[in-house]
Amino acid sequence: MTNTLPIRIKTISQCHQAMGLPKPEHPLISVINFDSFIQKPFNEPVSFIYDFYAIYLKRITNAKFKYGHQASDFDEGVLFFMAPNQLFSIKSDKDETLKPSGWIILIHPDFIWNTTLAKIIKQYEFFDYSVNEALYLSLKEEKKIVSIIKSIQQEYQFNIDKFSQQIIISQIETLLNFSERFYHRQFITRKKTNHQILGRLEEALAKYFNNDDLIAKGLPTVQFIADTLNISPNYLSDVLKVLTGQSTQQHIHGKLIEKAKEKLSGTDLSISEIAYELGFGHPQSFTKLFKAKTNLSPLQFRNSFNY
Repeated sequence: MTNTLPIRIKTISQCHQAMGLPKPEHPLISVINFDSFIQKPFNEPVSFIYDFYAIYLKRITNAKFKYGHQASDFDEGVLFFMAPNQLFSIKSDKDETLKPSGWIILIHPDFIWNTTLAKIIKQYEFFDYSVNEALYLSLKEEKKIVSIIKSIQQEYQFNIDKFSQQIIISQIETLLNFSERFYHRQFITRKKTNHQILGRLEEALAKYFNNDDLIAKGLPTVQFIADTLNISPNYLSDVLKVLTGQSTQQHIHGKLIEKAKEKLSGTDLSISEIAYELGFGHPQSFTKLFKAKTNLSPLQFRNSFNY
């Protein structure tokens, strides 16, 4: 029987050992060039949970990666990001040794503790994207990222002194900022795919709010809508912000206000009845949101039709 429990990797040293690599040169940060080793075959899926950050820039032509619930081939140069405690799986083609090419940066949270990066790293939402939402790099972009990775490696290999940590942290921030820029480019260049996401979102919201059991179901959450579209919540919101300037939550509220206006102008239901029909547990919450979005209370909006 196959063991399906994920393997928890607590330290960067354990990660090196699992990959068959020598001990890391620094206990809290490591840059690994895939070209320097050959991994064993994983005929059965193997799952890992890291207690540290990992940034992957790689190509693998004979393996499937799974990150969260999403699987993807990596036969192009792609960049993807993992935060601590996220599930990562890999399976190679039968009896084949993995032939990876690329780089990994492993960063233990202790390395950035009490620094500016520790405070802002959660703002880089691509750490929560699914693997099929990875960043596909142009050759020029890939060269830029590789140059930063090599600079990080050279700094901890040759220049360990009181300046090293801050210099490396600055280089990591630079890498993350370039990645954010390249993701924004990807959102723009993949217009067809992203507009399809927007269309599917509108369909999902319309279906949800046209359902008669909103009283039992309540308001849709961002997580629910993202799961319905098979997209990670952060990726969905980031795509929508580029296309429309609004987050997923704002789209949900927009559709909600549309339905509220229909009921206020086209039915004799009380404000409380409309609130409950739209999934609000308390009419006051509905009134507060409606006024915030329209600058009118529900009653003021209804009365504007009675002239």
